[in-house]
Amino acid sequence: MALGLTFASCEDYLSDVPKGAKAPTTLADYEAFLRDEYTNHRVNIAGASQLLNDQYVTLATLSSDRLINANYMWDENADRIALKVSDETTYYASYQGISTFNLIIENALNTTKATEDEKRVVWAEAKVLRAMNYFNLVNFYADTYVAATASTKLSVPLITSANINAPSKQVTIQEMYDFILNDVKEALPYLLKVSQTPLHPNLGTGYAFYSRVYLQMNNYTEALKYADLALTENNKLFDWIAYYNTNKAIIDVPNSYTATTSPMGYTYVENYNYRHGATSSLSTENSIPVERAQRFEAGDTKFISRWKLYTVGAETYYRRTLSGMFNFGGMTTVEIYLIKAECLARDNKISEALAVLNTVRKTRILPASYQDISTADKTTALNAIFRTKRNELTNTIVPFADARRLNAEGVYKVSFTKTASGNTYTLKSDSHLWTMPFPQGATQNPGNGTITQNVAK
Repeated sequence: MALGLTFASCEDYLSDVPKGAKAPTTLADYEAFLRDEYTNHRVNIAGASQLLNDQYVTLATLSSDRLINANYMWDENADRIALKVSDETTYYASYQGISTFNLIIENALNTTKATEDEKRVVWAEAKVLRAMNYFNLVNFYADTYVAATASTKLSVPLITSANINAPSKQVTIQEMYDFILNDVKEALPYLLKVSQTPLHPNLGTGYAFYSRVYLQMNNYTEALKYADLALTENNKLFDWIAYYNTNKAIIDVPNSYTATTSPMGYTYVENYNYRHGATSSLSTENSIPVERAQRFEAGDTKFISRWKLYTVGAETYYRRTLSGMFNFGGMTTVEIYLIKAECLARDNKISEALAVLNTVRKTRILPASYQDISTADKTTALNAIFRTKRNELTNTIVPFADARRLNAEGVYKVSFTKTASGNTYTLKSDSHLWTMPFPQGATQNPGNGTITQNVAK
């Protein structure tokens, strides 16, 4: 009897809400989690940016951090699994967000003080954000989608409950993509055309993200369909030429690195939704290597406004010169324009594809440097689209995901070569480095499931 009373009191204790705390019950309680930007909207893909050399890594960091060195210097002999001994934001922040979105999905429809329509909106927004996190994870820690092998290769753990004891299963790549597509499909009917905040995905976000996913699956028909739907919701492009002209008195000062304000924040006209990137301070972006800077077009005001050549000691790179907020994790119109351009070119509609591409370029390239890209050759057109897209979406998951997709296709392969300290380094299109290993903390403590590495080292 005493033991029974003890168990009963324990159950009562565990069900009590601590003083000063509040158990979420209303829809507003759960919707508030979507506004927790720094916990649930972190999209850290630093390892991918380092591998692509889309960010500059200092000599000091290369000497002290062997994992960053392995990615940045394309060291195929390095055992990256052994080097991933600590927490990794890419993995843990993504699943932290997924846990929150699971909590909302599980409970939003049963909350109080809201209509059924209002509940469905929040439920749908969480569905889209969960799908976006899983897309980032599967394109970071697993091989890229290939229809012939997607049903046999493993992706990442799929967790659909916020319960700490919830089971997880490392599903196949096909199962993960099916899950992502279904989440968006279920969400689309309930997404608002104009969302509550930039953090909340709206209908345009849903269409745009659907387009991104279908492109990654090489389904150009569906990717184009949803790109057009997204552009119906928002087709604005930011005028970077006007931005440069407004700020050129600061930007063009020799040897001056005074920052101008980033337009790529919450109110950026190209946003469908806003999610920030890897930078912990959220006020600066990455500097970039000289070799990376050389791949931008002459007269690209988006580039000129963001970076300037800088030398300190033995190091020369392009130093960042914007300060503010940067939408590196959300969906933007420029990505959708370029998805549309690729899909049209894939369908041999070359002139239409280039018209879309040039629409973007006209808002970026100074008139003195601008010339329409005009060709009847499909390969030339696609390479021009790929170049612009890599430059436009640098420091997002997109160039990394695109490169893996193109390498798997085998026609428009992506590889890089550079020289450092007299040595030549190459990132081959078929390198195992294109798939990131899970951190040791995840494999050694996988929760209520198991995790198998998707790469040998």
